[in-house]
Amino acid sequence: MASLKIPKRISMALLNSLGAGVVPRVGLEYIAVGRKNETAAVLRDLANVAEGGAVFRFIVGRYGSGKSFMLQLLRNYAMERNFVVADADLSPERRLTGTNGQGVATYREMMKNLATKTRADGGALVSILERWISGIAAEVIKEAGISSNDGRFNDAVEAKIMEVVHNMEGMVHGFDFATVLSTYWRGHRLGNDDLKASALRWLRGEFTTKTEAHSALGVRVIIDDESWYDYIKILAKFVSDIGYKGLLVIIDEAVNLYKITNTVSRQNNYEKLLTVFNDTMQGKAERLGILMAGTPQFIEDSRRGLYSYEALRSRLAESRFVKDGLQDMAGPIIRLNVLTHEEIFVLLTRLSNVHTAHYGYENALKSEELQDFMQEIVNRLGAEELLTPREVVRDFITILNILFQNKEVSFSQLVHGVNFQPTKAGKDPEVDEDGKFAEISL
Repeated sequence: MASLKIPKRISMALLNSLGAGVVPRVGLEYIAVGRKNETAAVLRDLANVAEGGAVFRFIVGRYGSGKSFMLQLLRNYAMERNFVVADADLSPERRLTGTNGQGVATYREMMKNLATKTRADGGALVSILERWISGIAAEVIKEAGISSNDGRFNDAVEAKIMEVVHNMEGMVHGFDFATVLSTYWRGHRLGNDDLKASALRWLRGEFTTKTEAHSALGVRVIIDDESWYDYIKILAKFVSDIGYKGLLVIIDEAVNLYKITNTVSRQNNYEKLLTVFNDTMQGKAERLGILMAGTPQFIEDSRRGLYSYEALRSRLAESRFVKDGLQDMAGPIIRLNVLTHEEIFVLLTRLSNVHTAHYGYENALKSEELQDFMQEIVNRLGAEELLTPREVVRDFITILNILFQNKEVSFSQLVHGVNFQPTKAGKDPEVDEDGKFAEISL
């Protein structure tokens, strides 16, 4: 078999990330296996978003099942299809709403991670705005036959920019968003970097007081916990108006909402989630896709999960016809099942190929040895359903590293030795699902 051709930068990112138990940002296509139906369902969603629709999907699976990997793979697919992507991991400091700015903190994280095909690492807000302006300038030159040196050029460009801006003024908070875009254009035209920087600060949600925003930009509102989702909708329309297919928002680690100990605070976040869910599913948003990943407990726990909020439970509860391993891929929840034995075998083969390509040696592992590795893990953990990708991959990368660094050690010695202890899959140690004090509000 021909050796794998993969850039060193990507193979290093893959091996380092997977060896540490985290999902890499790049190179996922080299190791992706399975999830064909799930991926196809979301790609159909993206096609609908590109036609002007909106969608909200929950990606659900237990720890280590590949939720974050799936999200990153979909993120890359979306960018390849000319979507703008904004992603954020929830945490105690980043929620959907809160009394200490936790909601707008999530928005800021999204803006920091805003990405496009040409700016896949994030920080794409400036390039999006500059592309918008340069695109309009090129359009004016082509359509009006006016050169950039012509005295009428700036007026013609501004007229085109105002067309896009006026399209947003009818939306909630659209006028203020449009005013800030106009200010950015004015700073661009005048070469005023301070004006551009102030506009960017506002768009990123970095102003903390209305007085400060009014002084810098002449607007009397700021992006805050109450309004940040409205601006996500406006951003989705804006990017689609200037040539992108739409906006995909990815929210990972949603279990952090489940972890909120204060009942009122948790319910407030679920109420915000319900608002966003209804907005997208009822067609009130345009060109917007939202993916949120969480564990089954986050969805189904009747005390603290989404099912504890009746309005969400009634929307998310699965039909009685969804059984015997069947799944409704058109429903709001996509459940990630455990990878099959064959899929894990393909995954290990691809990881081995990446490792040999990166370090430049001949792959000596046989198919039988890969089978032995999987069987040994099953034997020692006691159940095949515990074979989650995260634990298997971490152990396998470690074995590949040891074999490469210690030529005298054999695969059989490592895997069948008494000291080999597979990494156990399990619950998040921070979540006490059945704890005596789980429902006490602080």
